[in-house]
Amino acid sequence: MLYTVDPDHLASVCPDEPPYRARQLREWLYRHPVLETQQMTNLPGSLRDRLELWPFELEADQSADGGRTRKWLFRTGDGAAIEAVLMGYPDRTTLCISSQAGCAMACTFCATGQFGFERHLEAGEITAQVAFAKAFLDEYGMPNSPHRLTNVVFMGMGEPLANYTHVRESLHRMIDLMGMSARAITVSTVGFVPGMRRLADEPWKVNLAVSLHAADDELRSSLVPLNERYSLAEVIEASRHYFKVKGRRISIEWTLIDGTNDSVDQARKLAEIAHDLRAHVNVIALNPTPLSADLPPSADRVAVFMDELRYEGVNATLRDTRGQDIDAACGQLRVHSEGTPIRIDRAVLEAR
Repeated sequence: MLYTVDPDHLASVCPDEPPYRARQLREWLYRHPVLETQQMTNLPGSLRDRLELWPFELEADQSADGGRTRKWLFRTGDGAAIEAVLMGYPDRTTLCISSQAGCAMACTFCATGQFGFERHLEAGEITAQVAFAKAFLDEYGMPNSPHRLTNVVFMGMGEPLANYTHVRESLHRMIDLMGMSARAITVSTVGFVPGMRRLADEPWKVNLAVSLHAADDELRSSLVPLNERYSLAEVIEASRHYFKVKGRRISIEWTLIDGTNDSVDQARKLAEIAHDLRAHVNVIALNPTPLSADLPPSADRVAVFMDELRYEGVNATLRDTRGQDIDAACGQLRVHSEGTPIRIDRAVLEAR
């Protein structure tokens, strides 16, 4: 499983080959990812035959929105589930990746949190999701979107900053080895304050997205249990520190839940926080999960919430709820998976 090998130690997987083979491998893995080792055309066939590329199997591959949303469920050798979502837009192609199998944050409205925590993903397992998407786009593209990966967001399964060591190493591989721009990568957190402060000390100016979901401690603690450990004031201060050190505008993520955090009062309080941080606000209606009774608000209630933010002068965007018919919210595909590994249907894609 090549992506689980330290990039500086790739010679260990081909000890009988000339030293330059490790450099060739590194080039294939990080600069020109491919879906199969047989596509590594400058390597001997005997070497390609014995190399294992991915640290997981593709268990489910679903498509929606006219092919502009693609959801993958990967299964590791120890049975851990990894979800990733590829989303195409006219000006960008964004991959949402997972950093943990399951999640310990236990946010009430999140399918991943309802499963609980299994384990941290290794740096290679995180980076392999990006490499897989790059290889997929290079071979098949995406309708009405750039046929290359332009953005990566750590907004899939898990709390990235609770898996700091492996997430940091994956950032190194994406930026320093794959050549991605740090400004095209967003790390999302529900307010893991120590990790937020550590990330501010790193050399890369990645974007930080803070999932608030509530603008006061009482409500936030009921939705995001981590708030009992790191209060809203501490999360805001850590966000302010990141902005000061990096000069990168913070994004506030807000999932609208019917009758819970969609009131005008919450919008006004959110506006105060956004102005304090000079932050952009991304609002998305809840993508319902089968293990929760929470529902998204009506279109009218969403409109009222957004109107209040804009009236208060907040720079706010209402995000699309993509891929509802393919369980695209974090953790949903895992709920419905039957556990049978599959391969991408090349014939279908090539005929598209």
